[in-house]
Amino acid sequence: MANWTVYIADDQTLFRKGMARLVKSFPKVKVVKEAANGQEVLDLVAEEEPQAILMDLEMPKVDGIEATEKILAKYPDVKIIILSMHDTQQHIYYLMELGAHAFLLKNAEPEEVKEAIESVITKDFYQNELVVEALRKGTMDLRKKKMQRPLFNNTAPLSDREKEVLLLVCREYTMKEIGAKLALSEKTIQNHRARIMEKIGAKNTVGMVKYAYETDLIK
Repeated sequence: MANWTVYIADDQTLFRKGMARLVKSFPKVKVVKEAANGQEVLDLVAEEEPQAILMDLEMPKVDGIEATEKILAKYPDVKIIILSMHDTQQHIYYLMELGAHAFLLKNAEPEEVKEAIESVITKDFYQNELVVEALRKGTMDLRKKKMQRPLFNNTAPLSDREKEVLLLVCREYTMKEIGAKLALSEKTIQNHRARIMEKIGAKNTVGMVKYAYETDLIK
């Protein structure tokens, strides 16, 4: 049984408290704390790092984008799930650029909230249709503008095995599941993952997924 700590950052009291009650009902979540603005969630994280944060974007004092940037820079193990009513693909792609681990609309079903929390904590990323379409659209826009992404500065091409591992990571397999599928140890898969990230200059799974889209490993 997991004992996860999850923070809810949202300035709308009714929504925040409702979300907190929902998250508290999840079996693997032990502690839920609330923040009414970005500064409060920054203060909470400084006291104790949670496994995940459900982060609203439009908050007073410090907004969700600034709070996300600061948390990811200082606490890279904390997973950020963005909560928003804005579902434009450009908006979502920008948040993925920041390193957010998931994106949910505020009217998401309870089961998807549960799935997103479990996925970002155990697999580092939650990929729903909103994120997939945003990554595809963002990649197409980059190609139209003939821009070079500074994030992916390859020092060496990926091997066939590394591409295989990367594609399974993008399909949200855990390291253990990838090892079982490829008949390799979990440690070997972790080593492959580390080499992939080093080669492409990615900092996390979000970066790996973006790389896969932008290099046509995922069509």
